[in-house]
Amino acid sequence: MASKRGKQTVRDMILSMLVITAVAGVVYLFIPHDDKADPIKAVDYRVELTTARRAAPYPVVAPDGLAEGWRPTSVSYEGHRGAGWHLGYLDPDNRYVAVEQSTLPAKKYVAKVSHGAEDTGRTREVSGKSWEVWEGAKYDALVLHAEGVTTVVTGSAPAERLEQMAAALSPDAEAPAVTTSGAPAAF
Repeated sequence: MASKRGKQTVRDMILSMLVITAVAGVVYLFIPHDDKADPIKAVDYRVELTTARRAAPYPVVAPDGLAEGWRPTSVSYEGHRGAGWHLGYLDPDNRYVAVEQSTLPAKKYVAKVSHGAEDTGRTREVSGKSWEVWEGAKYDALVLHAEGVTTVVTGSAPAERLEQMAAALSPDAEAPAVTTSGAPAAF
């Protein structure tokens, strides 16, 4: 009796697996999917930007007037423990650029958000402001100190792209609307 019961269990398991595989195959065939679509969708950060601007003890910046091809990909605001604003973008060449702002002590904060970049002692003029140049193995960064806040433009993108982002930052910038396809509607 035990031998027959064991064979039924194995047979039932194999039949169940065949049914599940068939259902999964049908779902795959009939549910639309685009294998060539970009897996990284643009995010709409209008609500987060408005919230951060109301809550932050400093002027929260966002880019205004970036060229076509820049895509916002991540956003966050942490209102306690340093009041940190983060806005991540992919440049037109799909290289990462982030805008980070915080009231935390600058040296540790910049090293953290730039993944260990270090101050080179050099500066670069961008839109009439003197930004510190930090370099690292993973990310480089441009750092601007203002009263009570440190702004960092960092990422894996080349220095020219970091400068483009730094030049576009404004406390009055509006977040671009994002279409249902996940792409920014217009810049």
